[in-house]
Amino acid sequence: MNFAIITNMPLDDNQTDTKPVSSVEEIRAHFPALERIHNGNPVAYFDGPGGTQVPTSVVDAMNDYLFNHNANTHWEYPSSNETDKIIDDSRETMADFINASSDEIVFGQNMTTLTFHLGRALGRQFQSGDEIVVTELDHHANSDTWRALARDRDLTIRVLPMNVETGQLEMDRLPSLLNDKTKLVAIGAASNILGTINDVEKVCAMARDAGALSFVDAVHYAAHELIDVKKIGCDFLALSAYKFYGPHIGILYGRKELLESIDAPKLKPAPDYSPERLETGTQNHEGIAGAAAAVEFLASLASGSSRRERLVSAFDALHRRQHEMFEVMWKGLAEIRGVTVYGPPPEAKRTSTVSFSVDGRKSEDVARKLAADGLFLSDGDFYASTVVEKIGVGGLVRAGLACYTTTDEVERFLDGVRMIASDRKKIF
Repeated sequence: MNFAIITNMPLDDNQTDTKPVSSVEEIRAHFPALERIHNGNPVAYFDGPGGTQVPTSVVDAMNDYLFNHNANTHWEYPSSNETDKIIDDSRETMADFINASSDEIVFGQNMTTLTFHLGRALGRQFQSGDEIVVTELDHHANSDTWRALARDRDLTIRVLPMNVETGQLEMDRLPSLLNDKTKLVAIGAASNILGTINDVEKVCAMARDAGALSFVDAVHYAAHELIDVKKIGCDFLALSAYKFYGPHIGILYGRKELLESIDAPKLKPAPDYSPERLETGTQNHEGIAGAAAAVEFLASLASGSSRRERLVSAFDALHRRQHEMFEVMWKGLAEIRGVTVYGPPPEAKRTSTVSFSVDGRKSEDVARKLAADGLFLSDGDFYASTVVEKIGVGGLVRAGLACYTTTDEVERFLDGVRMIASDRKKIF
């Protein structure tokens, strides 16, 4: 399938236009991992929901930092000054990615660590008996983190249930969970296991009306829909660069007035201004540079007068292409005898991620067999174990589409599942 998008290229004084990119193969050329061969087969990566592959430009940015600018921050010599600027520029880039301000961008080890840290800070202002709302659909980084805080501060956890049949939250139950004791509502923007996209804008508005703060886990969502924290209206939002073609590093957004006012655990000499007051110790500077390069890579896939405009155009184009392939993948799986697919159908608001099971087969057996043919997928509960428990299976196999996925790879994947399902008596 050809995919017509535009990439920004360096312009000389005589150039006034941009260079078109006509096919997914040109996107794939940025990813050396796609050249891998396994058991004589080219590898097709469907494991993006657990972490995407990385373009050359991201690794180049990290190498450049380590080779040419490596230093600690805020000292009066060139490489330290350069490190400060790289971090500042990276905050600007990440701010464009989520439509925030650069002084609202906090970097950290990963989303889970950042959420635990934020929880400790918020917990200092909560009182015994206060309440936090979590959901059954979430990755446990956005439920167990708040449960841990509840144990430490004698808080009450309220749970918004999911509907097992639809794979969606029972949103009509949320008003009954909110009251004058509610201090925080934590919700995922999209389910990393079922692909369900939640109406976080509505949830954040309801939390605000109840006098509560809102926290959005956008880790899975960020690779599929362009984030706009102003439109969402959230107080805090977390994401991970390795889900959108970057390195293993986490990012936390917080409204500036909140970042400057919450009682964040910190060392006395550490900065007391936003956003650095929430960043503990020396940061992963090369990872910060790589995260910004991942956003720049995505922005380079489209044209526009600003980075944000290029990102909007790129995400629109990628979404259209992936949705077409996802319909083929979903319907193909659903037609295979012995295969069950989970979550909302393609016509619902969702990401291009599907989880499925094969009758009589453990999820790890299915994943192992597919991997033998060069099809790399993840299996298990994906840290969303509550969903797996409610569905009543031991584990699921998960396939996700990325910007480098081709229709031929989707067909290879479907053929592989058909082969496994047609020989269900075989012990792998």
